[in-house]
Parts: sequence; C-alpha cells; structure tokens
Amino acid sequence: MSVFSQSFSPCGRFLAAGNNYGEIALFSLSAALSPDATALSQKPILTFTAHEGPVFSLVSTDCQLLSAGNGEVSAWSWSELIKKNVKALWTKKPKYRSSLEIPEINSMKLQSRDNSLVIGAGDNNVHILDLEHGVFKSVLQGHSDYIHCVSVREREAEILSGGEDGAVRIWDSRTGQSVHCIEVYKYETCARPQYGKWISCLTTDSDWMLCGGGPSLSLWHLRSLSPTSVFPLSGCQRYSVFHQDMILAVGEGPFVSHCLLGGDVKAQIPCSLQSVNTLQLNSNSTEHQVLTVGGSSKHIDVFTNLSYRAFSLSF
Repeated sequence: MSVFSQSFSPCGRFLAAGNNYGEIALFSLSAALSPDATALSQKPILTFTAHEGPVFSLVSTDCQLLSAGNGEVSAWSWSELIKKNVKALWTKKPKYRSSLEIPEINSMKLQSRDNSLVIGAGDNNVHILDLEHGVFKSVLQGHSDYIHCVSVREREAEILSGGEDGAVRIWDSRTGQSVHCIEVYKYETCARPQYGKWISCLTTDSDWMLCGGGPSLSLWHLRSLSPTSVFPLSGCQRYSVFHQDMILAVGEGPFVSHCLLGGDVKAQIPCSLQSVNTLQLNSNSTEHQVLTVGGSSKHIDVFTNLSYRAFSLSF
C-alpha cells in the first residue's frame, strides 16, 4: 500500500488520507492524541472506496473534502463523513480531448479569490473548476507532458504548474495566459540529468517558489525569476512546504528534511517510511497541531513536534 494524499478537516480534529487502491481513510486526531489513546485510536474511524484508481490528491474547503482519482473529482461532506455517512455530493470530470483517455489528476489547489479549484492533470492541461456553479470554466494549455503539481498565488492572481516536461509555468488566472515559463533543468546549479527533468513538487509563499523533482530542490525569487538557493538533498523531492523560517521537504529516503532558506540542510528527522509522498501541517486547530507524513506503506507518521516522530496511524 502507498499513501499519496492527505487533508485535515476544517475543524482540525480529523485527518483524511488517500491510497493507491482508491480508498480514503478518516482518522480521529483527538482520539489518537488523547492521553488515553490505545492501538485502536491509531486506526481509521472510517475507510471507504472513493475512486477506481489511486487518490493522488485531497483538498478541504470549509465544509467539504474534495478527492481526485481516475480522471474525476468528487466532493464529500465533512460533517457526514464524521457521522460515517459515505455519499458523494457530486463527481465531475474535466473535458478531456478524447473520451477514451482517463488522465490521472495529480494535484489540486483551492483558489479562494473566485472560489475555484485548480486541477493539474495527465492530459498536460490545468483545468479550472468553478465550485460556485459546478462547471469547468477554463483550461490552461502550454505544457507538453503531464502535470505533477500546481500552486496558487492569490494576491498576484497567478497559478503555477510543474510538469513532466521540466517546465514551471506561471499563468495569469484572470486571462488564462501563460506569462512565464521556467525550464528549471536548464539552470546548471539545479540540473541533475541522471534523475531527469520532471518537476514533482512546487509550492509558493508570496514572492518565493520552491520546486524540485529531477532537478535539485531549489528556492526561486519570483520577481527576478532566478534561483537563490539550491538544497543538497539526495534523490527526488516529492513534497515541500514553507514553515516559519524553514523549509520542510520529503521524497526518496526515510526522513523529513529541515532546510534553511539560505540552502543549508539543518536536520533530517527519521520516519518509518522508506520513501515519502505527502507531508501536511495541521494549522486548522491549535489543539491538534501536528505534522503528518505518508508514503510507501500503510502507516502515516505523526510528529507532535517537528524534531521526532511520536507515533504512526495505520490504514
């Protein structure tokens, strides 16, 4: 089993995780973190099959859990799931070029500016779903291979996407036009030809962008469109996030890397997984502030503070 995706409930008391079998498991963090926790508290309170293929992405709105699998997006009510009622509110498919292909959806991000969902798909396109009216309102075309990751810059009205073609594209979300294209693998400091050119992780914070995959994980200043730091991490990074004055990154290797913005690797904290696909910080609840990581097993490691693994949840 592999865990590909995670999302915390809006109240921060529950964690949803998606696996390679199309299943979503719901864990109670309040039960798992309680002083009276037992082995049972680390098992799901609910597991259900959401899609036919792997659940590569999960995202939460104020009241819904959105899941992606097998070329479709489904919505589930958090309040109903917590009551163990499993019924999709809706399922939608982007308009793909051919009815025969079912491109996987690899990444989703909410864009609160216009209440839309940004979807990075295996048909090389970014699809925008209007959540208010339930319709796909635009397609951003420009990548020449499938898209692994998307990110949103709300203030600048920009969408970023990273793909198998080695490009990070920056789009104006108002016009749908590609305004910049950064081919990361062409920068000598970032290039690692032995791993390939694909971009597997991408995240932004105001004027800064983190990206990596085949190329080394690197920090970019988006006004100058240049790399300011390159992190000496081995293997391909699959997920990274800005946290306070640090960067947390996971990928190949049984650890969570803590990096300083200047490019130094400050620490690598061991976890129980041989390789890691997903990392999430729970900012929805002060009471249940944890870091959770999932990857190449049925276990999801829980860090109650960033410097050690406290316990593992298990599918």
